Amino acid sequence: MPKLIKNLALQEHDDWILMNECLCGQLAEYTDKHLIVPLDCWLQCQDELLARKGKTGVWLDSHQLPEELGKKGINLPLIALNFPTFKDGRAFSSARELRQNLGFKGELRAIGDVLRDQLFYMARCGFDAFALREDQDIAEALTGFADFREVYQASPDQPLPLFRRRS
Repeated sequence: MPKLIKNLALQEHDDWILMNECLCGQLAEYTDKHLIVPLDCWLQCQDELLARKGKTGVWLDSHQLPEELGKKGINLPLIALNFPTFKDGRAFSSARELRQNLGFKGELRAIGDVLRDQLFYMARCGFDAFALREDQDIAEALTGFADFREVYQASPDQPLPLFRRRS
């Protein structure tokens, strides 16, 4: 189970189950569970998923666009963006798109190849939860959010650029 940081704090327990395959028509045993399902599963059986007592979240692979979620998807409590490898930064753009242009207000979780060195930048793009790779030191990872004291550009975590904050 990946180590989870949420709102800059270590989470002892994660209520969400990351589903790797679609179980449309087989969700009876998951009625009360909070599920994070692949985008394809969401698109195939969103009515069945939303009818359950448990919450539903969706995860997008790096090649999938946030707009594919549709209107119901933007109102989900959780969207996870997958980093298949640390070299693939497309999820950074998707996070910013979700927060700034699509108005997503729920939990935005980074999953996959999530490393300590990326956390500061992920938070800048709008992520507020991070499922770290198993080999990452959680105490060391928490220090990653303080790598820099000041930022120049505007972003979801700091809407005003530095020159506007100094005026």
